[in-house]
Amino acid sequence: MAFKLCYKSLGLHAVLVEWPAEIREDVLQDVLILKTKIENYHVKEIIQVNSSYSSLLVFYENINISLEERIAIIDKIYSSKNNAIYVASQLWKIPVCYDEAFGLDLDAVSIEKKVSKNDIIKQHCGVIYTVYFIGFLPGFLYLGGLDKLLQMPRKSTPRLQVAKGAVAIGGNQTGIYPNESPGGWNIIGNSPLNFFDVSKEKPCFAKAGDRVQFYSVSLKTYNNIKTLVEAGVYQLESEEVND
Repeated sequence: MAFKLCYKSLGLHAVLVEWPAEIREDVLQDVLILKTKIENYHVKEIIQVNSSYSSLLVFYENINISLEERIAIIDKIYSSKNNAIYVASQLWKIPVCYDEAFGLDLDAVSIEKKVSKNDIIKQHCGVIYTVYFIGFLPGFLYLGGLDKLLQMPRKSTPRLQVAKGAVAIGGNQTGIYPNESPGGWNIIGNSPLNFFDVSKEKPCFAKAGDRVQFYSVSLKTYNNIKTLVEAGVYQLESEEVND
């Protein structure tokens, strides 16, 4: 499906390409396909392409190229027929401890939704989520696919300090805080993994378009995994998925 794209100049060096402003898998896939196409075409004027939920930011090295020329290049690539484009994605299996020591808002979600904490945990682990975007912190995975039963508005008063690894719900998404920071999402658990590690060749193991599935672990298992992670020997479980 081809979308009607909107192009905007963003400073001297960039063009913003916009799709319908919705969190939808077909929009995300179209964004990622165009990103892959642009990267495969190796246009010498284009030096970087960043994606979000429903847009691409395309950076140009040469500021002397007009906006019209820039748009023409992108539009030509978007319209090109290339059935060989394949956006590879991984399914990451993420351990989460939902113990009361970590699930600071689990009781509140349970009361609001009128379901047991065990049902919340089962539902949260029973879905395969899509990585739509990585931000506001490096390595923060914005995950779409949260069941309506668990959707909760962000907290009216954000916490000044959210622990590293906190697994939380914000609106119709779930995500993991990669580092300690302020935050306004509803915290239901914690993962012992590192989601952003500058010592790695790929600081964040996941990328937009990947999948995530959580699985529940006990506090003892959580601590064992954390020890392995800190020693640099934990093997994160993943598999390639074909959409």
